[in-house]
Amino acid sequence: MEMPKLAQSRSVQNVAGKGAGPGPALGRVSDQAPLMMGQAEEGDEEEAWLQLRPVEPLPSQCCGSGCSPCVFDLYQRDLARWEAARASKDRSLLHREETQSCPSKLNPETFLAFLISAVDRLTKDTYLVRFALPGNSQLGLRPGQHLILRYTQVMGGPHPTVHSGDGSTSSYGTLRGTVDDLEIQRAYTPISPANAEGYFEVLIKCYQTGLMSQYVKSWKAGDTAFWRGPFGGFFYKPNQYGELLMLAAGTGLAPMVPILQSITDNAEDETFITLVGCFKTFEGIYMKTFLQEQARFWNVRTFFVLSQENSLEQLPWSYRDRTHFGHLDRDLLEELVGSCRRKPFALVCGSAEFTKDVAGYLLHAGLAEDSYFLF
Repeated sequence: MEMPKLAQSRSVQNVAGKGAGPGPALGRVSDQAPLMMGQAEEGDEEEAWLQLRPVEPLPSQCCGSGCSPCVFDLYQRDLARWEAARASKDRSLLHREETQSCPSKLNPETFLAFLISAVDRLTKDTYLVRFALPGNSQLGLRPGQHLILRYTQVMGGPHPTVHSGDGSTSSYGTLRGTVDDLEIQRAYTPISPANAEGYFEVLIKCYQTGLMSQYVKSWKAGDTAFWRGPFGGFFYKPNQYGELLMLAAGTGLAPMVPILQSITDNAEDETFITLVGCFKTFEGIYMKTFLQEQARFWNVRTFFVLSQENSLEQLPWSYRDRTHFGHLDRDLLEELVGSCRRKPFALVCGSAEFTKDVAGYLLHAGLAEDSYFLF
C-alpha cells in the first residue's frame, strides 16, 4: 500500500533518527520540503485574499428608498476592485481613494462618522437626535434630501477617526449595527435648516419590533453613528410652484420641515404652502411650536388630521378650526386641493400604504402624475 507523502516523510525522518545513514531517502525528504513549503505559502496567500473579499449585502441592508448608489451598487464596485487586485496580486488596489477625514463633506458611497451631541425624546416612541459638525461647517444637503444611516456602537477594536463639534478628534473602535448578524441601514431626512452651522438634527421614530429601533433607543450623547449621502430626487427652487401642498403622516413630516423653513426664511420666495399633518393624537403631533410659528407667515397654512381623537373641546382653541378627526380620505383631500389658493404641487411622505392611497386620491382630485412627488 502506498503511504501518503506526509506519512512517508515522517517515516523517513524516524528511520534517519534511528541511525540510518545518509542515502536516497534523505535526499527525497530534502527535495519535497521546499515544494510543501511553497504550497503552504500559496494556500495562506489564497486564504488571505478570500478574507479580503467583499461580503454581499443582505436584503435587510438596503434601505429601500431607491437611493443611488445603492448598497448593492457599492458591493459590485468593491467586488470588481477586489477581483482586479487579486488578479494582479496588488493589494494596494483595494484601498479607496475616498477619505473619511472630514464629515462635513458628505459622500454617497462612503459612510462618515458623526458624534451624537444630544438626544431628546419628543414622544414615547420618537426622538430628536442632534449630530455635531466640526466648527461652523454645514452639512451641505438641499432641503428635502435624505441620508442613509448605518448605526455603529462604540466599543473596542480598530480605531477610525471621529470628529466632534469643537473640531477636535478622538478614536473609537466601531462595530456595525447588527441584529442577529444582520447589518441594518435606514433612510432619514434631517429636519434642521439647510444652512444650520455646526450641527444637523434627525427625527427618528422607534418601533417595538424595529431592527434599527433597538439601537436608536440606546443612543446617548457621546455615541457615534455613520451616515452617507445625500440622496433624494426632489430639488426645490424658490418660486418654482405657485403652492406646495404638503401631505405628511407621522415622521413623514421630516422632509417637509427644511423645505418649509427655506421658503419662510427667504423673503423673495412667495410660494404658498398648505401643510397637512396626519397623526394619531394631539399629543403625538411633532414640533408643535415650530409649526405654530410657521403658520404665522402670510403664505403658510397648517391643518391636522387626527385618527384617534373625537372631541374638539379637548383641543386648544388655536387648533379647533384647523383639525379634522378621522383619516385623510379621498373626499377630504379633494376639499384641500380645491381650497388651495394657486395650482398646487403636492409633496407626500409617510408609510408605504399612506403614500399609495394619497397618490390615488390626488389623481382623483385632478392632479396629474407630474404634479406631485412621493418621498
